[in-house]
Amino acid sequence: MIVPNDIATQITAIHASPTRLVLVFAGAGSLGLAWLHAIAGSSRTILEAVDAYAPRSLADITDHLAAPAVSAATAQAMATWAYRRAQALSEGNWPLLGVGLTAAIRTDRQRRGADHAFLAIQSATTLNIEHLALSQQSRLEQEIQVSRWLIAAIERAVVPAL
Repeated sequence: MIVPNDIATQITAIHASPTRLVLVFAGAGSLGLAWLHAIAGSSRTILEAVDAYAPRSLADITDHLAAPAVSAATAQAMATWAYRRAQALSEGNWPLLGVGLTAAIRTDRQRRGADHAFLAIQSATTLNIEHLALSQQSRLEQEIQVSRWLIAAIERAVVPAL
């Protein structure tokens, strides 16, 4: 797998931090997970990753939240679940993050609504939620854009500002 140089630098910084995380995806962002695994150190950083693609899987994770699948509320519920899961899986006193990413990207079927994504990152003390509007790119280009956004957000959450 080829990891772009700028992404490799970000991921190296992520893996150098003491933070451990659980990621939950729905709809896009799994390329970011592949990039995280492609750089040495992922076994320290990633406790678990879940690709909740089936509606029932997402419903279980969000405790059957009555919100659109691609929404800030869903991303928040995913991040909260992921944070709790990180607490359950962590061995040691590490900083933990729960990451929830839900997206609607270009598809081969009729779908209502715009192509966009929500990302939530839950720590012990903060919750950050972001929204990304996607342009009319190809599905692969949108997946790359969402995955780059994911890696940048995780880096901001784990690497202290200089």
